[in-house]
Amino acid sequence: MLLNFLYIIIGVGLVLWGADRLTEGAAAFARKMNVPEIVIGLTIVAAGTSAPELFVSCVSALKGTPDLAIGNVVGSNIMNSMLIVGCAAMVAPMTISPSTVRKDIPFSVAASALLVALCLDDFSSLNLRGNVISRIDGMILLAGLGLFMTYTLRMARNSNNAEPAASVQEPEKITRPAWMSLLFIVVGLCCLIIGSNLFVESASSVAQQLGVSESVIGLTIVAGGTSLPELATSVVAARKGQSAIAIGNVIGSNVFNVLAILGITALLCPMQISGITLVDVALMLVSIALVWFFSYTKYTMARWEGAVLVTLFMAYLGWLLVGA
Repeated sequence: MLLNFLYIIIGVGLVLWGADRLTEGAAAFARKMNVPEIVIGLTIVAAGTSAPELFVSCVSALKGTPDLAIGNVVGSNIMNSMLIVGCAAMVAPMTISPSTVRKDIPFSVAASALLVALCLDDFSSLNLRGNVISRIDGMILLAGLGLFMTYTLRMARNSNNAEPAASVQEPEKITRPAWMSLLFIVVGLCCLIIGSNLFVESASSVAQQLGVSESVIGLTIVAGGTSLPELATSVVAARKGQSAIAIGNVIGSNVFNVLAILGITALLCPMQISGITLVDVALMLVSIALVWFFSYTKYTMARWEGAVLVTLFMAYLGWLLVGA
């Protein structure tokens, strides 16, 4: 167990360092190519930081542990919306563009609502046990991903009327060659994936030795580990004044987690729900709705609003651990 704790520390270190490289590379590349940072956050950064969730969910489903796969995504989205956005706002209040509030965040809300609907195969009962996320459900989710990517790429083509790419202009990043920015992105993503996997495997091993259930492991330990890239990337981006990447990373990751990861996983192996409850999936929807509400007020995420999100997340975590 001591060796697992050492691996956890190493994994966290790799994730933090990788997040810093990824943020710098993505921001510089966005400026170099005249692409709004929100687009980079919604696509490249979001897809890259969602890679651990994809790996863990696919392997979990194929190994016959669907609650770990579903719990990973549901728990990650709850952490993204409450813990990560909350921590980022507490580090530095975030300015959120009107277009993000009107168009991007609602897409994440819609993706969460779609997952809740697909989890309720039998609408006569609110108990999720026995319901299945089938291959047809997976195709529906992937179709939603196609719509999201089409919208995002269209937004990139219309970037001439977008807001300035960054709120903090740093000369050394503006003059960095494009190939170096791409190298930073690749190296950062590799460190994020390796560090997250190391963390998840070690933390899951510790949790199993302590006798924690599969669904709780998925909602907490595994979700926390696979959400480390989003947490590190968003907090670092917020600290550097790059609010667009911070919020775009969370929104994009939530959409990718639901539409891409569960879509692909369901196509590979339909998942039967057993330990995940309606409270879990409902909170996933409520959490992103709260982010939407707070962002709509003055188009900023203030420190006190971030504190509210973190407090609610801690309350949910305590409820999970008591129920375990």
